[in-house]
Amino acid sequence: MPMLDELMPWGVPPLRLGRAWVMAPDAGSLKARWDALVRVEGVERDGLFECTRARTPRSAVAQLPGQTTGTGRFVREDGRCPAPVRVLHGAFDEQWLIPDHRLIDSARPELWRVADERQVFVVEQGWVADASGPAVVLSALLPDGRSPAGRPGRIRPLYRRPGGVEPNLAPGLLSALGSRYGREVDADDVVAWIVAAAESSAAGCVVPLPADPHVWLNGVELGRRMMEVQLRGARGGERPRLPGGRRPYVRAAVPARPDAIAYDAEEEVLSLGTGRISPVPADAWDFEVGGVRVLELWFERRTAEAEPGTLEAIRPAMWPQEWTSELLELITVLALLGRLRLQKQELKGMEMEITELPGVLPPSDVTRRPASVLDHREEGPEGQFALL
Repeated sequence: MPMLDELMPWGVPPLRLGRAWVMAPDAGSLKARWDALVRVEGVERDGLFECTRARTPRSAVAQLPGQTTGTGRFVREDGRCPAPVRVLHGAFDEQWLIPDHRLIDSARPELWRVADERQVFVVEQGWVADASGPAVVLSALLPDGRSPAGRPGRIRPLYRRPGGVEPNLAPGLLSALGSRYGREVDADDVVAWIVAAAESSAAGCVVPLPADPHVWLNGVELGRRMMEVQLRGARGGERPRLPGGRRPYVRAAVPARPDAIAYDAEEEVLSLGTGRISPVPADAWDFEVGGVRVLELWFERRTAEAEPGTLEAIRPAMWPQEWTSELLELITVLALLGRLRLQKQELKGMEMEITELPGVLPPSDVTRRPASVLDHREEGPEGQFALL
């Protein structure tokens, strides 16, 4: 059966931050960390910065595409924090990142270059034997590509150029599938099928393609519903909402510092310390990626103790209201996906083999490299013009 690596040839490794403090669940903490860093100098700045072989305050680094951050060496930086950007951390955790390449070991500029309102990123999840969870996750936000368990896969943009131009698909795939199924097939159809049918394996992400046109149509329809939920209103879609008025509500306020998360399946209540949220469907609580429960991991990332004296220790003193709102939406997303993935069994049946797509697979080596994007200027180190 085809591999995702063959259907979407261009893939980029996960971001390598090098220091955890450049990402946070709230933007305010990032600005406070920046201010604390630029207030000190010399050895003290080096210590807070958390130097690596790839980045120190003296590294000469080019600007990230689409950003207006400085390109002078950070050792001389004394300005304000760049506006943090929303990113996807791991599988479903939307956080904030300081978009300054001087602070990130490997930010994958090729991804930033094609990130826009038309783009969709397909993020492979790490394979863990006998673990449940989706093989891929979709995001309209730039993802860091990390996996909660197992070895992370690659990030595959749906389009190779900004503006929804040049699908990142094996050349000839759309026409071959259109001929096979007797109808026009576009890039969104393919990514919808991938999110609905992809399976993890030790060899990589497998994407079985059905021989039956009716199975294809059912899978694309299911995948489009899953896409809309995961994209959370991006690309003109609607924000996710549970049917039948079963919207989760805060029944008891989340305390300033919740110390534990728990779930009562009989009452459908999620507890954060003394805080209470309900109704929370079991599908949301049980949702796992790589064998890790998503809601527990989301809570842990916001409450785990940080090492004193580090920039990562600069965080909200009390639980922000925004986190509760984000949690309510995350519960909705997981509950909807938990119900939809039960329909995946209906996509089983006779499957095509690679030999039934002659001249399409495997794709050529050139399709595995990023396209040239030369329609905007990027500033190099110390203000130099960057040659792409």
